Amino acid sequence: MSDERYRGNRDEEEYEGGDERGGRYVRRARVCQFCVEKIKAVDYKQVDLLRKYVTERGKIRPRRQTGACAKHQRIVNEAVKRARHMALLPYEGGNEAVATR
Repeated sequence: MSDERYRGNRDEEEYEGGDERGGRYVRRARVCQFCVEKIKAVDYKQVDLLRKYVTERGKIRPRRQTGACAKHQRIVNEAVKRARHMALLPYEGGNEAVATR
């Protein structure tokens, strides 16, 4: 079975065989930005920072997308929930995020 047959089923990022340009995609390991910058606490009032960890629909992004370690992801989740409760962040996205039927 050739690689060309299965190439259409894989994402560009996950394809390990060579492509037309002859290169391979190597996924970089994500590092926790809180660990790199040695941030000990995340405050719920830091709305600009917390918006990076929330989708436009208002969902909290998972660790595999944010690159945060487990410890800091738990801290970010708690801060996002507190910011939502204090109405600093929305529970869900705006009207443009709502699907129309």
